[in-house]
Amino acid sequence: MINRTLTDKDGVKRYLITLNVNGDARTVLVKGNAILANVLRDELNLTGTKKGCELGDCGSCTILLEGKPVDSCMVLAIEADGLEITTIEGVAVNSKLDAIQEAMINFAAVQCGYCTPGMVLSAKALLTRNPHPTEPEVREAISGNLCRCTGYVHIVEAVLAASEGRLSPGEHEYPREEGAAI
Repeated sequence: MINRTLTDKDGVKRYLITLNVNGDARTVLVKGNAILANVLRDELNLTGTKKGCELGDCGSCTILLEGKPVDSCMVLAIEADGLEITTIEGVAVNSKLDAIQEAMINFAAVQCGYCTPGMVLSAKALLTRNPHPTEPEVREAISGNLCRCTGYVHIVEAVLAASEGRLSPGEHEYPREEGAAI
């Protein structure tokens, strides 16, 4: 679906592509070897997509491509031509955070924040395809996202809570027995 190919004065081919990012069609001119993470950050100024290992191991650059989490450092921009892309900037709607974002904040699942965009997008993809996941399913869904700050406990709690409609730790899913400690 590449719109047009141009060759510059040095003989380098460039491709005019359209990326459907967060509901907006964005046309950019890229080299054939341009990495999607770099185009999102440098050309479209969507810096919520983080660059970590640039090898597809850490998950910091996770985006949703056609609704599925992918490491954008492993995707050529021309491969995403015409496809739906969701970055962290597209998760909140009208400045209202998504349930998973609220839960991540309220369950202290955010520390330095570098991995958070990728974690949120992986969790969002999981909750879209499986609204009521088990703990092992949550752990598997975020297994491609590395976090150096946490032991993942709060992240998993936040995803499970969001799946149950509990956005803060004070909203308990089970009735407490009379006299039970809080």
